[in-house]
This record gives sequence, structure tokens and C-alpha cells, in this order.
Amino acid sequence: MSEHDDVDDRILESLEHAEAAREAYEALLSRAGEQAVEPRIEATRRAVELLGDPQRSYRIIHITGTNGKGSTARIADALLRAHGLRTGVLTSPHLERVNERILIDGEPVSDEAFARNYEEIAPVLELVDRELEAAGQRRLTFFEAFTVLALSVLADAPVDVAVLEVGMGGRWDSTNVADGDVAVITPIALDHTNRLGSTVEAIAREKAGIIKPDAIVVSAQQQPEALAVLEARAAEVGARLLVEGREFALSGQAVAVGGQLITVRGLAAEYIDQLVPLMGAHQGANATLALVAVEAFLGGGSQPMTAEVLADGFAAASSPGRLDAVGAHPLVILDAAHNPHGAAALRTALSEFFGLERVTLVLGVLAGKDATGVLTALESVVDEVVITQSTSERALDADELAAQAVAVLGADRVVVEPDLSTAVEAAREAATDRGGAVVVTGSITLLGDVLGHAREAGWLLRPDARRQAATVEVTDEEGQA
Repeated sequence: MSEHDDVDDRILESLEHAEAAREAYEALLSRAGEQAVEPRIEATRRAVELLGDPQRSYRIIHITGTNGKGSTARIADALLRAHGLRTGVLTSPHLERVNERILIDGEPVSDEAFARNYEEIAPVLELVDRELEAAGQRRLTFFEAFTVLALSVLADAPVDVAVLEVGMGGRWDSTNVADGDVAVITPIALDHTNRLGSTVEAIAREKAGIIKPDAIVVSAQQQPEALAVLEARAAEVGARLLVEGREFALSGQAVAVGGQLITVRGLAAEYIDQLVPLMGAHQGANATLALVAVEAFLGGGSQPMTAEVLADGFAAASSPGRLDAVGAHPLVILDAAHNPHGAAALRTALSEFFGLERVTLVLGVLAGKDATGVLTALESVVDEVVITQSTSERALDADELAAQAVAVLGADRVVVEPDLSTAVEAAREAATDRGGAVVVTGSITLLGDVLGHAREAGWLLRPDARRQAATVEVTDEEGQA
């Protein structure tokens, strides 16, 4: 066989894998969507039991909370890889390709592994579907089935440790069939109130469900009512609770070229002036949680990380769609702020990390989200908002969203453009005229659509150029760079 024939065969094989992965994804999409959440865990548990409990073949860091879950998961993953461990991550949702939800050693799962594992678990999914329907229940939802797939992919890889991000809540989330050695709780605030409860205390009770007997719990600073719930759950199951500001702390944080410097009082040592290549004060907090979670995971917090490993881990950390500078001239920033808490963090970061006091906003949200709360949090930095909608079937109609925007910002600052591509280009033109920047936010699906448009339009920055575009010049008190 010639070298040319070998290349052709590899191309054909790749296309076949891509087609098989597409068919597997379509089969998953035929199920009830992610908005059709079932408050149950028994169905997922039944499926993984029939598969031999793949989630028991690796150790687990389990992450819940309201905001920061995905970033914390990716940073923890990078730190674990820096220690030489083979890692897996389950996260959601994805920006552009479903493969992004399952990472193996920091890379999206291959089409071949995605399709092959789906083919292997499909008979089990069908069996559980029949059992559920016979009992008068809905068959496995998309997220339940996808969780089963992901847990199987990670076992097949195989990985040493998996970092699992909860989809919603915790107690009855599908990922809770896994028992985390370490449970991480990011800040708890109001979100998904129709599913999780209308108070921080009620939501904390759902999220505390991932705390398992004898686990180590690493929690961000919490509102008193949320912390009380976590303390009660930890005492109930005999878990060790470590709380930011008490057992560990982010004791220093400063904007730096390429990101930020953080100083962390960890469990085993103090880590001084560590460069984290992510923008936003909240990312420093996420990095702190990730660092302490990995300390706890690797030896109960008794062994300090070496400077080299920590530097390598942080350097490899990324958080796509979170203060992500994807375009220049004008600067275009994508951020997945989909609730008021996330929008407040975005507002602060725009000033502190990008030096932006006013921006042109592109906003599209999913139905059921607190759009008024997001707009209120961002009102002080918005010159103009271009209201649009993503391709998601759950996207809130642009005219309906615009009515909420006018109520917060006034009609003179609101432009409505349902076509996303037109909306983005209108915002870029307005920002160029003002000498400002564009910020796109509201939902992950919107961000994914904008990435696709930017690639087609030819202005999407390469990943290695995004950090440079986002870099701010930091000076000390004497004005020296």
C-alpha cells in the first residue's frame, strides 16, 4: 500500500467515525431534552448497574454550585494532569460540538470513542427505557442517557480520575450515581428556582446531595443559610468540610499581564503569586477551589504541590466561553453569564481586567432565565444592547427579551435584531465607531452560534491569540510596567 493510499484510508475512517458519532448524537437528541429534567436518580443508577458500574473504575472529584462549576472543573483537570494523572471530565453544555462535554486528558473525546461506546451502551439504554415505560414513567432523558455514555467513555479510556460537573442541583442529578472522593461546592445563589427551590437554603439542600460518606468537601464562601445546610449534611454522613475563609483562603489577587496572580493559603502550604491565565476575579476564586480540591484529592491535604507542577497546571488551564476574547478590532468577548450572579461577575471583570467602562452588548437568553436580573446587573456598563436569539429551540423570542431590556435600559439603548449574524456585525460596527468592545452573553448556545459565525466571517482569533487580545497592561504604583 502506498503512503497516498494509507492517507486516503485514514480520511475515510475518520469520516466514518464522524458519521457514526453524528448518528449517536441524533439518537440521544431524540430523547426528552435537557430542559425536561426528571427528579430521579434510580433510572440512571439502573443503567450503570447493568453496565457493571463503570463509574467505580476511577476516582472522582464531583462539582456542584450555581456558577463557576465548569471553570473549576477544567482548572482542577489541568492540575491533575500536571501531576501525571490520566484524566476525564464530564461538563455541560457544549459550545459547538457535543464531544466537548467529555474530555480525555484535556481533549474532546474522539468521534470513534463516542460512537463505539454509544453502540455498546445502546442495548442497555433500550432495556431501561422498556422497564421505565412498563412502570408508567418517561424513558431515559437526554441528560440521563448522556451521563451513562460519559461514565462509560471514561472507564473505557481508561482514566485515573474523573472530574464530574453536576448538570442541575445535585441530589437527584444523574451524575450523582458516582461517589466523589472530593465534593466541590462553588458559590450557591438563586438559579433554576422552578426546579431547585425558591430560596438559597432550598437550593443548597439539593446541591448538598453530592456529599457522600467519608468524602472531603471543599466549599466556596457561602451565604449563612447555605453553609448551615452544608454543615448539617457533612455531619450527617461523616464528611470533612473545608470552607473558604476558614480552612483555606484566596489571600491575594492582582491583575497581571495574561491573567492574574493569586496567593492561596492552601491545606498543606501557602502558594504565593501563582499566575492563572484567566480573566475575572471570580476565576481566581475558581482556581483557589480547584487547587484545594486537588490538594484534598491527592493526599487529604497533607502534601503541598510543587511550584513546577502548580505552574504547569495553571498554565494549561482554559475556560472556553468564559471572558473569552475571540475577536480583535474591535475586541469581542464571549461570557456565559446566564444569571444575575454571573452577570455581576462579568461587570466587575470588564472594568478590572479589560479596562472597559462601557460596552456594546449582544444578548440572547433561554426561556425561563432571569433576563431582567442579568440586564440590571450589566446596566451600568452598557452603551447599547443588541437583542437577538440563538438557534436553540429554548431561545427566548427576541421581541419578548427586548421588552425586558427596554424596561431596564430605556428604548434609546436597545436595538432588536433576531438574526444572530446580523446582530453580531451590527454590534461590532457600533463598537468600532465608539472605540469600544463587544460583549456577547446570555447563554452557552448563543456563544456557540457566535463562534460559528466568527469562524465563517473570518475574524475568529486562534486559541493561542485570544490571551494576547485579552491582555491588559498592568503598572505598579510608580507607573512601571
